Amino acid sequence: MYTKHELSTTRQEFWTTFGHYMKPVPNAEGRKINWKNYKTGVKHMYFRMKAERDFASISIEVQHPDSEIRGLLFDQLLAFKGIFQQEVNEEWEWMADLPNDWEGNLSKVEKKLGGVNVMEKDDWPKIISFLKPRIIAIDAFWANMKYGFEGLT
Repeated sequence: MYTKHELSTTRQEFWTTFGHYMKPVPNAEGRKINWKNYKTGVKHMYFRMKAERDFASISIEVQHPDSEIRGLLFDQLLAFKGIFQQEVNEEWEWMADLPNDWEGNLSKVEKKLGGVNVMEKDDWPKIISFLKPRIIAIDAFWANMKYGFEGLT
């Protein structure tokens, strides 16, 4: 078992390492970007990356508190599903109206990698190799499609 301090310190070290690894990579528009804290520019829409003790994941999350607006945003994402899949070049899981950690709901598109542990530094290359091409692909998708989400919130 790991202490809370060990978990926190190791996760922080992983994300710092990931940030250094991604720093020279420009976004789809050729600009510098903070990949870990990606700003979509659409309120209540987030790109999330996780590295946990039993998996790594990347997702686009719609967390609007109003269920109708959340539904509109997710429906718009679904309308672009073909373009999204072409960009990421693989199947992702599409999930609507899941409970979140804050007594609300969210909808998301997610890809997971099992069998990795952020606490094991030997797994870091696998986790980074999983996250890097996917966040770059999501960014390329977003550079072309983000305008389809403006005005929906």
